[in-house]
Order: sequence, then structure tokens, then C-alpha cells
Amino acid sequence: MASSSGTSSGSGSGSYTRSEEDLQQLMDQRKRKRMISNRESARRSRMRKQKHLDDLMAQLAHLRNENNQILTSMNVTTQNYLNIEAENSILRAQVQELCHRLVSLTEIISFLNANNSGSNGQIIESSMADGFIMNESWNYMYQPIMTADIMQY
Repeated sequence: MASSSGTSSGSGSGSYTRSEEDLQQLMDQRKRKRMISNRESARRSRMRKQKHLDDLMAQLAHLRNENNQILTSMNVTTQNYLNIEAENSILRAQVQELCHRLVSLTEIISFLNANNSGSNGQIIESSMADGFIMNESWNYMYQPIMTADIMQY
């Protein structure tokens, strides 16, 4: 029995060592699996980061394109605004000119009405003066407004 127990303990000791080796191999195998899993996880993480970077770059390109379109539209709108402002300035100058002419014509009509209600002796003298005033006023009134001259400013 002693020998069988010694053999048994010797083989048990060898079996124990074998069990430690198996355990060590199992731990090494688990380490390799973990290492492979970690590498795969890191690879997926790098791929996600790269995809996120690519998405951000695409978004940047899209936003830059949109920004350029907005700037172009804004420049066109600004140019249209400036053209309309120039046209409005011309129209305002024409309105002022026409108002001035209207005032002049109203004064002439008032002058003629005042002279027509006067005596016959003064009608001849005033008709000569009226003819001079009327000719000057009509010449002034029929001068065309030159929009080309105004547009240069």
C-alpha cells in the first residue's frame, strides 16, 4: 500500500503538474483570445473613428458649398439692391424737377390770370411781357430730363 500510495502520490504529483500545465495553457489560450478580441475591438474602434472623421469631412464640404451659395446669393441681392437704389435716386431727382416745373407753371398761370383781370391798356404791355415769360417757361418746361446724365453719378 505504501508503494501504491507512493506511486499514486508520485503519479498524483505528476498529474498535478500536468494539471498546472493544462491550467497554464488554458490561461495562455484565454490571453490569446482576449488579445485577439482586444485587437479586433481596437480595429473596429479605429474604423468607427475613421468613419466619423469621413462623415465630418463630408459635412464640412457640404457646409462650405452651402456657404458659398449663400454668399453668391447675398452678393447678387446686394447688387440688385444697389441698382434699385440708383434707380430710385434718379426717380427722386425727376420728381423734384417735375415739382419745380409745376410750381413754375402755377406761378405763370397765376400771373396770367392776374394780368387778364387788369385794364385793356395794360393788356398790350403785359401780353408782350407774358409772351417773353411764356416762351422762357415753355422752353424750360420742355427740356428733357436726361437720365443718362444723372445715372453717371
